[in-house]
Amino acid sequence: MFSKQGRYSGFLKPLSYFIDLTVILLLAYILPIRLYNPILFFSYLFIGWIIISVRNSFYDVERYTKIPSVLSLIFRQFVFFFLILYAFIGFFKENMISRILLGQYFILCFLLVSFFKLLVYVLLQRYREVIGGNRRTTVVIGENKKTDQLIQIFQERLEFGYVFKKRFSVNEPGFSLERCFEYIIGNNIDEIYCSVAELRNRQLEEIIAFADNNLKVVKFIPDNKFIYNKRLKFEYYDYLPVLSLRDIPLENSFNYVMKRAFDFFFSLTVVVFLLSWLTPLVALLIRLESKGPIFFRQYRNGINSKEFACLKFRSMAVNTDSDQKQATKGDMRVTRIGKFIRKTSIDELPQFYNVLFGQMSVVGPRPHMVLHTNKYSHMVDKYMVRHFVKPGITGLAQVRGYRGEVENDTDIINRVKFDIFYIENWSMALDFKIIIQTILNVFKGEDKAY
Repeated sequence: MFSKQGRYSGFLKPLSYFIDLTVILLLAYILPIRLYNPILFFSYLFIGWIIISVRNSFYDVERYTKIPSVLSLIFRQFVFFFLILYAFIGFFKENMISRILLGQYFILCFLLVSFFKLLVYVLLQRYREVIGGNRRTTVVIGENKKTDQLIQIFQERLEFGYVFKKRFSVNEPGFSLERCFEYIIGNNIDEIYCSVAELRNRQLEEIIAFADNNLKVVKFIPDNKFIYNKRLKFEYYDYLPVLSLRDIPLENSFNYVMKRAFDFFFSLTVVVFLLSWLTPLVALLIRLESKGPIFFRQYRNGINSKEFACLKFRSMAVNTDSDQKQATKGDMRVTRIGKFIRKTSIDELPQFYNVLFGQMSVVGPRPHMVLHTNKYSHMVDKYMVRHFVKPGITGLAQVRGYRGEVENDTDIINRVKFDIFYIENWSMALDFKIIIQTILNVFKGEDKAY
């Protein structure tokens, strides 16, 4: 029912990191710089490059970014890189390093990294303009000079990769937001652009709610009287200002790679050192009590609302209601060993395979059954915002008491509120805090762990 096309070229930024770091480290290895401690130098360059890249937003180049802005990013990045490069000699007393070779190394890094960055920038533009790939479909709500300019940009600047589909004029007879929404869903539109000057506050709220609940991007074309909110982010399409409503930390490539790296190594550790010996033991206990598979696979909605098979140790007797009905207190379907592994959350451990394969994260909004996603998406405002990030084995809502069975509307409403807060305020520190609280809750016991 819900889908979201590739809003962000998720692999481009990590790939750019990889190319640049490969160039920087490979040149340091090839050139005879006369290092006393090469491993220290390589580690210093690796960490230093990442820190100044994040500080300078070096990899935050959007499809509408101008070439002078790209050149400015390169210049600023290498000014800082020059400083940390020569600071290494003083910090670590590496007096044997040849300053001339270090200068040659810097120039080669500058030339090669600049070449690859500009090459990727140009190739992506040609790919969008000539081949027609990496496109995003758009609609515009409003009819004035600024919306005309935006539509002209969409139609003329093909290298931006926007495909203009339809304009909705607020002042034309028969205009309604419901017709706009039907068109957007029916034609799988990616992004909605609204003229603030022509829409009432109530209409803007409806558009924002629709975009959140249907995983669409909404942006605003401001007028001169618009009062700017701290959460709004300016972007320039050519010379036209556009406002973006939600800035999600995990859409930053560095944050995404950092979280994915943590997920990979954490889940790999659990799989190798815990599940490798625990799985045969739990499998034996499950089989001794009831016939059926060891693992229970249930399809749930993940990032972008895509369905995936969520893994658990089977804690119930085989039944036909498993995809329709949540476990309740005193549920007769739960086996004796099932009660124990559910109480201790051992039944959730196979989801570390989902994390390892990239379908889930260690921390994130808990995924719901497909049936419940379809139900709650119509019942709870902004419910679909949960699907902007990968679902988690544990989450902020779970450690705040909203895990397990949804007994009333308040449970799911508060769970969604905590999930959205997590998405908009993510940090690794918050993830660590949730993981520690989850472990403490396992030993302490939870009322809804049944």
